[in-house]
Amino acid sequence: MLQIDFLKNNKERVLNGLRVRNYSEKDLGIVDQILALDEKRRAIQTSLQQKLSERNAISKSIGELFKQGKTEEANNSRNKVTALKEEIAHLEGTLKEVKRALDDALLSVPNIPHESVPKGNTDEDNEIFKPYEGTLPALDENALPHWELAKKYDLFDLELGVKITGAGFPLYRKKGAKLQRALINFFLDEAEKAGFEEIIPPLMVNEDTARGTGQLPDKEGQMYHVTEDDLYLIPTAEVPLTNIYRNVILNEDDFPIKITGHTPCFRREAGSYGAHVRGLNRVHQFDKIEIVVIEHPDRSYERLQQMLKHVEGLLEKLELPYRILRLCGGDLGFTSALTFDFEVFSAAQKRWLEVSSVSNFETYQTNRMKLRFKEGKKTRLAHTLNGSALALARIFAALLENNQTPDGIVVPEALRPYTRFDIID
Repeated sequence: MLQIDFLKNNKERVLNGLRVRNYSEKDLGIVDQILALDEKRRAIQTSLQQKLSERNAISKSIGELFKQGKTEEANNSRNKVTALKEEIAHLEGTLKEVKRALDDALLSVPNIPHESVPKGNTDEDNEIFKPYEGTLPALDENALPHWELAKKYDLFDLELGVKITGAGFPLYRKKGAKLQRALINFFLDEAEKAGFEEIIPPLMVNEDTARGTGQLPDKEGQMYHVTEDDLYLIPTAEVPLTNIYRNVILNEDDFPIKITGHTPCFRREAGSYGAHVRGLNRVHQFDKIEIVVIEHPDRSYERLQQMLKHVEGLLEKLELPYRILRLCGGDLGFTSALTFDFEVFSAAQKRWLEVSSVSNFETYQTNRMKLRFKEGKKTRLAHTLNGSALALARIFAALLENNQTPDGIVVPEALRPYTRFDIID
C-alpha cells in the first residue's frame, strides 16, 4: 500500500507510474479521490480534537462552579457537555467511515513501477533483459511432450489426480516422485549455501496475513478459501514467510533477513484453458521453493541483482537454457515495483516456460504490514523482495522434455546425488 505522504509529495510520479500500468486518465482520478479523503480525514480529526478539548475543559469547570454556588451556570455547562458528547460521537463515527474509505481507496492502487519498467500492455511487451546466447536444444521428430513422457515412464498421473481431487492436481509416482523430491532438496541446499534460513511455514493463512503481502483484496478470486474457518490456502510461501515480520520493528544491523521455504502452492487459476496449459504447464497445486529477503531500502536493488544471480546459478546447474525478462507495466504484479521473470526453453513444446519471478516490492508490503526498522531515533519502512528458486512443475516438465533420449531421460549431474540414479528408463 502506498504511503499517503508519498502520494501527496510525489503526485506526478504516482500518476506517471499508473500510466505505465496503463491506467486511463479517468482511472487516474483515484489519486485525487485519495487526497480529498485525506483532507477530509484531517479536517474531521482537527474538529474532533477541538471538541474533545472543549468538553474536557468544561467538564473540569463544572465541579468548581458547584462549589462556588453557581448552580445554574454549572447545569448549563452540563448541558453543553452532553451536546458536545453527541457531536463527538457523530464526528468519531464519520471519521471511522472516512478512514475506511481512505484505506479501501489506498488498497485499490497498485505499487508504483520502478523507473526502469518498460511500458506495455501484455506479456508480449515484456523486455528481454538477458537473452539466451547458446544454441537451443533440438529434438528429433519423435520427441514427446512431458505429459506423454510421464505416461511412457510412469512418472506422474493427471487422471488419478482428477479421481482423487480434480483437474490440475497431479499425482507423482516412482522415479517421478524421486525426481520431484530431488529438486526440492537441491533447491533448499542451494538456498542454504547462499545464506538463507530454512523455514517450514503453515499452508493456510488468515485474512490479515493475506492482506499484508497484497493477495487481498487483489487476488481473492485466485485463492482457495476455507470459508468456515475464514482461512486461505497459500498461493506461494511468500505470504507466510514475509508475514513473520508483520508489526515488527527491526534494528539496522538485522539486515539482510534472508529466509527460504518449500511449500505446496495452491492457485485456482480460473479461466486457464487450452493447449498451452496441458500437463504440468498450469496446475492448481505445485511445489515451490521461495526465497524472501527483508532489506534496508538503500540496498534493496543491489540485493535484487544478487537474487537474480542465485536463480541463474540454479538453472545453469540444471543445464537448462534460460532467458530473463523485465516485465512491462501491463504485466507487472499489483504489489511489485520491479519484476524479472525467468523462462526456460521447452524443446518438445518449442516454447519458453516461466519458472521464476524475482521482485522488489520496496515499501508497498511493509506499509501494509507495518514492518519497520530503527534508524537513529526515527523508524522507517523496510523493503521486501522475493523470488521463486524455483517453481517445480515447469522445471520438472523442461527436464523431462529437454533430456529425453532413445535410451531414456538423462538426469542432470547436479541432481544425481539427490536422485541416486542417472537416467529414467
